[in-house]
Amino acid sequence: MTSFVNRVKKLHLTFAAALLVASSFFASSAQAQAPLKIGFTSVEYVLSQMPESKQIESDLKAYGSQLEAQLKTKTNEYQTKLDAYQKGAQSMTPVVKADTEKELTRLGQSIQEFQQTAQQSMQQKQQTLLRPVLDKIQKNIDAVADEQGYTYILNSDSGSNPILLHGPKDGDVSDVILKKMGITPTAPSNAPTVQAPKANAPIVPPAPAGKTKTKSK
Repeated sequence: MTSFVNRVKKLHLTFAAALLVASSFFASSAQAQAPLKIGFTSVEYVLSQMPESKQIESDLKAYGSQLEAQLKTKTNEYQTKLDAYQKGAQSMTPVVKADTEKELTRLGQSIQEFQQTAQQSMQQKQQTLLRPVLDKIQKNIDAVADEQGYTYILNSDSGSNPILLHGPKDGDVSDVILKKMGITPTAPSNAPTVQAPKANAPIVPPAPAGKTKTKSK
């Protein structure tokens, strides 16, 4: 009797599993038969039209100026100590000379490390400033897709691996997204581009211990 009950339970479970698979199949078939509507947008274009982009650009420029000022301070300190060393190296005792060369090497390495991390710091700052704006764009993309029945909205921004290679003009919902945010689109050529500024100051090499050249008198 127990064996029979177990077989009945297994039969019920097997039947339930079959119904689940069948329902999933029919649901997939219904989705496949539904009309597919695909749109696209340029996130870069939408971002450039938003008033937040000007503030982001201004904040990045100010942050870049701070980094450049710090680099200039470090470079000036290095150059001042290097000049003093070159003028007085011949009169220095071996101990003082060695200590000065070590200090110059340390300052030079510090400048190199600062330059290496400055660009990373700029990128992190840019990501921090862009995150809430990109979230806002995504929210409005979702809203436009829901309201107008788009199954997918692709990104048409150019790059090494663009997501969209070709599409009809009426599939571009960029201006629709902007209007959804209460923004009147303007010509793309007049829009600012948000980019992280790069540090252009030259790298100051560390002074090699025991090999620093002195000026001839």
